[in-house]
Amino acid sequence: MKTTRRKFLAGSTAVGIAGAIGTSALFNKAFAQASNTLIFAAAGTVTGSWDPSSHTVAPQITAEGFVFGRLTRCPMTPDNPGEILPDLAVSWSQLDEHTLEYKLREGVTFHDGKPFTARDVKATYEYASDPSRPASAWYPGRVDVEVVDDHTVRLNTAKYGYPALNFWYVVSFLPILSADDVANPETLKQRPNGTGAYQYVSTNGDQINFQAFENYHGGKPAIDNLVWAYVPDANTRVLGLLNGQYHLTERLEPEQYVSLSNEAGIKTDRSLSSENKYLHFRCNKPPFDDVRVRLAVCHAIDRSQVLEVVGEAGQASNCHISPVKFGFTDVAGYPEYDPAKAQALLAEAGYPNGQGLPEIEYITSVGFYPKTREYGELIAAMLQEQGFPIKLTTLEPAAWEEQLYRRADGQGPGHIIDVGWITGSPEPDLVLRPNYYSQFALVNGISDAEIDASLDKERGATTTEERLTILQTETLPLIAAKAPSISLFSSVFLRAMTDKLDGVFFFPNGPIDLTQARFV
Repeated sequence: MKTTRRKFLAGSTAVGIAGAIGTSALFNKAFAQASNTLIFAAAGTVTGSWDPSSHTVAPQITAEGFVFGRLTRCPMTPDNPGEILPDLAVSWSQLDEHTLEYKLREGVTFHDGKPFTARDVKATYEYASDPSRPASAWYPGRVDVEVVDDHTVRLNTAKYGYPALNFWYVVSFLPILSADDVANPETLKQRPNGTGAYQYVSTNGDQINFQAFENYHGGKPAIDNLVWAYVPDANTRVLGLLNGQYHLTERLEPEQYVSLSNEAGIKTDRSLSSENKYLHFRCNKPPFDDVRVRLAVCHAIDRSQVLEVVGEAGQASNCHISPVKFGFTDVAGYPEYDPAKAQALLAEAGYPNGQGLPEIEYITSVGFYPKTREYGELIAAMLQEQGFPIKLTTLEPAAWEEQLYRRADGQGPGHIIDVGWITGSPEPDLVLRPNYYSQFALVNGISDAEIDASLDKERGATTTEERLTILQTETLPLIAAKAPSISLFSSVFLRAMTDKLDGVFFFPNGPIDLTQARFV
């Protein structure tokens, strides 16, 4: 029997915005609007370290976006995903296969007052690309940085055997650290020190305080103070926005977005993100060490029904990267809903009708991504129909993040985990290598020589045209066929803010540009 959306929703309960709005007693006035202070109700929190090379956590990347500068910026608009704009670099060029040269902006200072120079770029890139750093997977590999003069650097990859072109887009995502901070890792962990529009002031529980940087190279922002308020519950974020407690919030549920679009005093934003939502399989332990079982799950899920539940927050995807990424293609033969094929694969793997399968824990979050509980229950029901003994575990974002990555023994908790993967650059390897290259495979633990060889091949291409062909005809179809994860959909970001806030720009990976923002 096919699980339909109508059957699934019939037994569920939901709290609508209209009903929730009436519970004014829940409002906390502690964050009442201060003069020229923007209070951002964030869906996620930060880690215990402010070192950007110590994590790959999306909410913290958003927080770091206020503080740190990059060499370049990529707005990643759907009509021009490859556009590159200046930030700390004012020009860039490819000198040869292994060398990129960047001319740096003069007159830039860090928040601690020290000047930004080429030595900071060298320290950042050579430190953070070290394979021992947790976020080294963001880098295409190790890199040497030559300081030509105070405001000229050259990124060189000759020693490491891959083309420097791999950094062409990546530099728009990697935060630039102070060389002095890199030399003192404990200082680096304790507080962020960047060149961005806002500087860190303090952390008080779930609240982080920033203030406009007087010496920001683009001019001091008009909004003097920024408060990051971690609010894990989506309804609470909406209630606070309506009450004036918050000025801006993110990751709305679809029905919240629809309701707020018609609310006086509120304006909304809907935009395609650089994030796909995945179910990752723990590929290095049974039963998902068998590709047939992974593919059986893929064919047991009707992703069109998942999209019905997600509504405004999703867009159909047959690819492991977002449409705003270089190399995106609609992969031919991407695993589609086919219960008969699921059953045939289970039987071939030795689990006819699911008999003999262990209990399979499916871990998801609630409050950060839209509709995860609802579509998690739907997917669990679909899998149970095909004989998979599913145990669904739903966690608050902080607890879910603790379950997300593989641990010291190489394995992660549970068997299936729902996760998004979002990066601030058109570079596809920021998604592909951390997730599917055996050296990293941060979530699923896949170890596959064919995938590794294909990822190395596309990374080794010396022209963008050659690389595009390899990605679209070899790498992405191979990952789909091996199924270390399945892409459920591409995420669409749903946000809302007071209509008195103007000039805000949203990057498709989550960070928010407030350099031109003001209250009107």
